[in-house]
Amino acid sequence: MTGSHARAGVAAVLLLLPLTTAVASPPSTGAAVRAPQVAGCRVFPADNYWNTPVKHLPVHPRSREWLSHMSPGSLLHPDFGRSFGAQPAPYGIPITVVGRGHPRVRVHFRYASESDNVRYPLGRDTRIEGGQLQTGDRHAVIVDKGRCRLYETFATHRSNGRWRAGSGAVWNLGSNDLRPQSWTSADAAGLPILPGLLRYREVVVTGRVNHAIRFTTDVTNRRHIWPARHDAGSVSSRAYPPMGARFRLRSGFSLDGYRADTRAVLVAMKRYGLVLADNGSPWFFQGEASRRWPNALLDELKTIPARAFVAVDTRSLRVRAGSGGTG
Repeated sequence: MTGSHARAGVAAVLLLLPLTTAVASPPSTGAAVRAPQVAGCRVFPADNYWNTPVKHLPVHPRSREWLSHMSPGSLLHPDFGRSFGAQPAPYGIPITVVGRGHPRVRVHFRYASESDNVRYPLGRDTRIEGGQLQTGDRHAVIVDKGRCRLYETFATHRSNGRWRAGSGAVWNLGSNDLRPQSWTSADAAGLPILPGLLRYREVVVTGRVNHAIRFTTDVTNRRHIWPARHDAGSVSSRAYPPMGARFRLRSGFSLDGYRADTRAVLVAMKRYGLVLADNGSPWFFQGEASRRWPNALLDELKTIPARAFVAVDTRSLRVRAGSGGTG
């Protein structure tokens, strides 16, 4: 677990579930034909930013500059996989699915002014990143399959019978609405986590990933670009990437010789790219916590060089400032 979450310059700091993903081939431009689904709920509309291909968008004017400050000699690192050593739970961010009738509790937030202060469906069944007794980011991602609502928190823990978290955010999975400008979420970028997680079923079973992927880097600018709503950078320089920046694997990067599941991820990186959503180790990208991830897949993904990516200019996708829809 390497991500971090911060606000106002303070560093701060989520069960494998039934999942279906779109299997129809997306068009070469525009939105995917169908949005991915989790527990019968689509993960935002098909034209949402996360589900929109960027394969044919222009390279961002600051691509080379940003990449030069993102450990360009690094290799990608899948921040998910099987548990080992002192880690009791699989690496990654777990997804908990609940029904409409799940009890809801009040959560006490550190950043209450930027959190959705409603009752959250947290309980003993909630899977927390790293385990309920661990330290770290402790993200919780919960899908209410009856209402198709997404609840996310970070620094999640229960103390003296009370649930506490750094911040919390709730999304209607059928809507493109963004959070208020300058509000954080369970991510420093103020974005949802779920749509950027690689899920076991889509990668290994169906072999089709129809969305962008969440990732981190260590030094970011103190600004954010659409659709991000918040930033937590440590430098004030446009030479460093802002929250919300999007990167894609170069079209010429050869997929020859890779496993089928590795190719599924690499195709998604070419078509949908990566979204910079939090501070953390450079080029760490996230997936759901599952003991079933093949080690051979993870090993191949660790060989992909950061220099094979470019930053993408996504300004043409924005239709409305307060919406993540691309039209």
